[in-house]
Amino acid sequence: MSQPDSGPVPAAVLEALARYDTPTICNAMEVVAPERRAIGFTTRPLVCPFPQLPPIVGYARTATIRATVPSSLPPAERRAKQMAYYEYVGSGAGPRIGVIQDIDGPDAGFGAFWGEVNSAVHKALGCLGVITDGSIRDVPQWAPGFQALAGSIGPSHGHVHVTGFGAEVRVAGMTVCDGDLIHADSHGAVVIPHHLAAHLPGAAELCGRREVPILEVARSAEFSLDKLKQALAKASEIH
Repeated sequence: MSQPDSGPVPAAVLEALARYDTPTICNAMEVVAPERRAIGFTTRPLVCPFPQLPPIVGYARTATIRATVPSSLPPAERRAKQMAYYEYVGSGAGPRIGVIQDIDGPDAGFGAFWGEVNSAVHKALGCLGVITDGSIRDVPQWAPGFQALAGSIGPSHGHVHVTGFGAEVRVAGMTVCDGDLIHADSHGAVVIPHHLAAHLPGAAELCGRREVPILEVARSAEFSLDKLKQALAKASEIH
């Protein structure tokens, strides 16, 4: 298993991060870590059945699944692997977020690992939600308050099974390792390096302050390009 870049982030920082939407966190990341401007976030759209839910912030529990072919393991070993996966999900620093890569390639989403049962089980294990390029189902029966970002919504399990867990995965263009800190909402998700987490709320507020003069001009009935130029200059001076 990969290790996060530092120890657990204080709970107060996690709570502060959850007050901002994911695009704002991405803006803040551009301030504190400009070298990450083109990495560490989802770059392809995902389905969010629960856009009304607030942002979630938690530590990644990674896994890979597939559904187009059955598991090659005997039933007893398959059950043991499933339990080992659940033990992994419920261990370590919390709260946690499942990040699941479907390795069926062009057929990703053929069968849903996530539905009424697994959303309830993972919520009980301390997860806040799931980010997957696979499919989900049972949306009306989904565990209340459990967020989901998925590649698609489908009706069947197929032969879905966990093929591995605890290793690096790539979902919707975002590379995630076990223990990475994830911020997610209906817009998408971003990886937050642990050592940068405490700096992001302040940077998010700075981004907001810089937007104020621009938005005031843009929304004004007296908008002009000259006023926009002045607003942009003013915004660049805000620190």
